[in-house]
Amino acid sequence: MSNWNSYSSSLLRYADLGFSLDLSLMELPSDFYASNDAKIQKAFADIAALEAGEIVNPDEGRMVGHYWLRNADLAPNAEIKAQITEPLAQLKDFAAKVHAGDIKAPNGSLFNSLLIVGIGGSALGPQLVTDAIGKDTKLATYYFDNTDPQGIDNVVEAIGADLATTIVVVISKSGGTAETRNGMLEAKAAFEKAGLDFAKQACAVTGEGSKLYNYATEQGFLTTFPMEDWVGGRTSVMSTVGLVPMALQGLDIDQFLAGAAAMDEKTRVQDVTANAGLQLALAWYNEGNGKGEKDMVILPYKDSLVLFSKYLQQLVMESLGKELDLDGNVVNQGIAVYGNKGSTDQHAYVQQLRDGVHNFFTTFVEVRKGRAGDSIEVEEGVTTGDFLQGFLRGTRKALFQSGRRSVTISIDEVTPFNLGVLIGLFERAVSYYASLVNINAYHQPGVEAGKKAAGEFLALLKQVSGSLTADAQTADQIASALSADAEEVYHCLTHLSENGGATATFGATPAEDTFVA
Repeated sequence: MSNWNSYSSSLLRYADLGFSLDLSLMELPSDFYASNDAKIQKAFADIAALEAGEIVNPDEGRMVGHYWLRNADLAPNAEIKAQITEPLAQLKDFAAKVHAGDIKAPNGSLFNSLLIVGIGGSALGPQLVTDAIGKDTKLATYYFDNTDPQGIDNVVEAIGADLATTIVVVISKSGGTAETRNGMLEAKAAFEKAGLDFAKQACAVTGEGSKLYNYATEQGFLTTFPMEDWVGGRTSVMSTVGLVPMALQGLDIDQFLAGAAAMDEKTRVQDVTANAGLQLALAWYNEGNGKGEKDMVILPYKDSLVLFSKYLQQLVMESLGKELDLDGNVVNQGIAVYGNKGSTDQHAYVQQLRDGVHNFFTTFVEVRKGRAGDSIEVEEGVTTGDFLQGFLRGTRKALFQSGRRSVTISIDEVTPFNLGVLIGLFERAVSYYASLVNINAYHQPGVEAGKKAAGEFLALLKQVSGSLTADAQTADQIASALSADAEEVYHCLTHLSENGGATATFGATPAEDTFVA
């Protein structure tokens, strides 16, 4: 593997950020930037328009402003600037009062735990932050990030007696997201079961006038923080969605925002050779033939970044996975993302990456600093950190020798600033890539379709439950009476039978199963 000249000439370094982007093993054609200049110039123009406040989410008639969150001076008007700066000051003040004991739990004690109720970006962003930089938080942090009742019970059990000193943050822009509403009601029930007043320990992050806002006001929550419609869930970690939990945890908000702002400045430059965000997007574009033909495997070689692949899964796939382009053409765009962490993955699926189906490229994330203190030698002259670096470099080399391409992103260590740098890089790459393939990266019609179908199932579930009697009936019989699909009715019946709403007698096939109330 003789790649030194390519590596040395193509490595993009931001020395002041301790950051580098290595695309030498992506094997971009030498004339790739020149041959795609028209697309590159359009991408520069598109992101400039986005940052200037143009409506770039035409389906919803919305601006897209996550780049303003880390530099409010870029906001297109004074009103939006205030929507950033005023909540930031409010949440910092609120957290300081919680930490100082000016805002206490109802029993008079300091709050010592934090329960975050959200889903999607309203949970993934805070979870990534907690995992990556939340080693020494002021509040032990827990999550309701699904509508799984057993998962909820497990979290309540883990909190235990500390429920009395737990502050709850419920996060939902509309207040209509079922999973978050369910989590809030489950939390309220758990508090009431423990003899506690949920509202006196709860606050909300939501849109003004939303269902959650109105509920929080009526119930007398501690406070509410605004969430604006120009911030999407998957890019909301630097809004109140991510910053309220961070402030309560005592994490360095200012450095987190500064890291993203610094990367924004670097990737705003209209010179592709100096712009890591655009270079990354172009590498994706080339590797997938502009159609997402290759999956993206994220391999961070650091335990604290284990959730980074999961976070990027939503950011990339929800943004880029679209049926139609901006002209209404069916394009079925997207890039599939998966990963865990190195070197763990070398004992999991790297075998297939090396020798199996060639349908991916890899993004290695290197953290140069092994640990804060001294290291022992696990072999003569070799530490565990040396092994980690060896596995990263060895896997990168082994994949390339088998014709598998890769990106390597390097940072010095995982800090609030550098986490902001990484998130800022991928947010910018997603924006650029969306321009390259001419799609709307800021809506999610597929998610809405799933929500609609779930609502239809729940409506049918109620009908099926009401149709059960003491006489045994099959799914076909109930479906006929309801003019419904027999399979969907059957799934309702099996759900009811497993959760105390029906009793089932199983026949030779599902069609012969019978159910009674």
